[in-house]
Amino acid sequence: QVQLVESGGGLVQAGGSLRLSCAASGSIFRTNTMTWYRQAPGKQRELVAHITKPGSTNYADSVKGRFTISRDNAKNTVFLQMNSLKPEDTAVYYCNANLQPRGSFIMSDYWGQGTQVTVSS
Repeated sequence: QVQLVESGGGLVQAGGSLRLSCAASGSIFRTNTMTWYRQAPGKQRELVAHITKPGSTNYADSVKGRFTISRDNAKNTVFLQMNSLKPEDTAVYYCNANLQPRGSFIMSDYWGQGTQVTVSS
């Protein structure tokens, strides 16, 4: 059984920083892309940052220059370093991993449970 567990959310003042982590555990054969999404109250879930296995990255325009996504392939873990946080960054942050469990022949998407990030003004 594959699980994604996020950590690192919390309450921070505007201008502050947080670092989110998401670890994929269980019987995993291989992991492909890993992605952070967020969903603010009353809004649709949106892509924040995306990283391929070799390390190519992509960011939403709203976070470019402030957020950095990285990963540790040996530990099937993805990170999101968030600097210069703004109140509009307040949301539940979810990680997504496209991976192939052992015993499966296909890649599938798995989601974490979400972690709350609140930025006060």
